[in-house]
Amino acid sequence: MSQPKASGLDIDQGNHCSAIAYGWAKRTFVNREGRMGAPLPGLDGSFSNVMAFGDVGIAMSSDGIGTKVEIAERVGRYDSLGFDLMAMTVDDLAANGIEPTCLSNILDVDVLDASIVDALMRGLHDAAKVARVAVVGGEIAELGSRIAGYGKRMHFNWCATAIGVLPKGLSPITGRDLAPGHTVYSLRSRGFRSNGFSLVRRVMEAALGPEWHREGYDETRTWGDVLLTPCLIYSPFITRLREEGVTVSAVAHITGGGVEDNLVRMLKSAGVGAKLDNLHDPLPFMRRVQELGNVPEEQAYRLWNMGNGMLLTSPPQFAAQVQGTAADMGYDLRVAGIITKDPVMEIHTRGLHPTVLVRTQG
Repeated sequence: MSQPKASGLDIDQGNHCSAIAYGWAKRTFVNREGRMGAPLPGLDGSFSNVMAFGDVGIAMSSDGIGTKVEIAERVGRYDSLGFDLMAMTVDDLAANGIEPTCLSNILDVDVLDASIVDALMRGLHDAAKVARVAVVGGEIAELGSRIAGYGKRMHFNWCATAIGVLPKGLSPITGRDLAPGHTVYSLRSRGFRSNGFSLVRRVMEAALGPEWHREGYDETRTWGDVLLTPCLIYSPFITRLREEGVTVSAVAHITGGGVEDNLVRMLKSAGVGAKLDNLHDPLPFMRRVQELGNVPEEQAYRLWNMGNGMLLTSPPQFAAQVQGTAADMGYDLRVAGIITKDPVMEIHTRGLHPTVLVRTQG
């Protein structure tokens, strides 16, 4: 599979730049060798890094909500973005089996608007309750013309760092324990999460004009309302499975890079493949955006989650427990496929033009 460039986005270049940044970061690990905070080996290219503090493993993950901020600026509603910021950070921790505990955030603005700040932080408070996380620090910086956006109210960028603890007696989830025959599950998303919005906005403006967010999606919602749909937070589910003794062999948080790139991160440690022939259908508004932009199937599945917010794997003997816990917690989970011996990734897409995407891992 290769990345089409018609969107103006270059996922391959993004991956290359991330690899450069991590390469320099990894050179600093030696600074803590034999000391508190030394990064544990075996998590290269994973969703977070785990540091050893004596007998305690602590992990960190940083992320932001990107250009989804503009959707909130267009709609004039800000109290849902906290769920996006929380999900982007704590669900990366969960992908390595870490229980999220605390979060610190940075809000960079052009000029301050107290009512918007209040709405943002109220939403973060509500998301923290779902994730069982304490918001322990933050910074608000006024940067003037360095920050811009839509409309005349406060413009901002919002990022965070979450930390979490490795449950006592458990190892990080790295994918190394994956084996052929393990079941792949998909947790349904309820929107585009907080990635891929540069293409979404480009499609919407080209199809519906500069005020596209005011156009009706259905009888009760505008396109702005629909695209502002907040992220589900999956970390409590992974934490509970581990508490119940379920073996979770790998997890992929489906954000930037879509299904394809994040699935590779899950599989590469064990050198195995996967056949995903029963993924969740894309939400109807995802298919509609794909149609409006004539977005190829391969590009859609590499940029967006297409209805699948998180993938996880487990040996088949845990199937009843995995499915029962998901139902009890209100998550829409389905068996999406199986881990295979050969290092080939096979994704049966379910967008506008269903096809089979095949990628052999090198």
